[in-house]
Amino acid sequence: MSTTPIFRTTLRSLAVTVAALVFASSALAADVLQGIEKLLADAQQQRHSVTLYVGGQSVGGAVTRLEPGQWVELRNQQFGRILVRLDRIDAVATQ
Repeated sequence: MSTTPIFRTTLRSLAVTVAALVFASSALAADVLQGIEKLLADAQQQRHSVTLYVGGQSVGGAVTRLEPGQWVELRNQQFGRILVRLDRIDAVATQ
């Protein structure tokens, strides 16, 4: 089965577009992760409480430790130590 030149060009353009979108989405994810880390570091330094939204649930507390690119440790009145992986955080709210 032979393909027409237009079909091959369209297919090639589509492949390039998909590759560009994959690259752009991974770059955007890295920017989001850096923004979350910065927000958590600022909250730790200023001793503000945070609310993390993880998988449809919310977890509130004070940031006690931040391991960049890995996890954040919180504490609150109910739990002495809460570890949350940074790549699982959907959103962060601070006061």
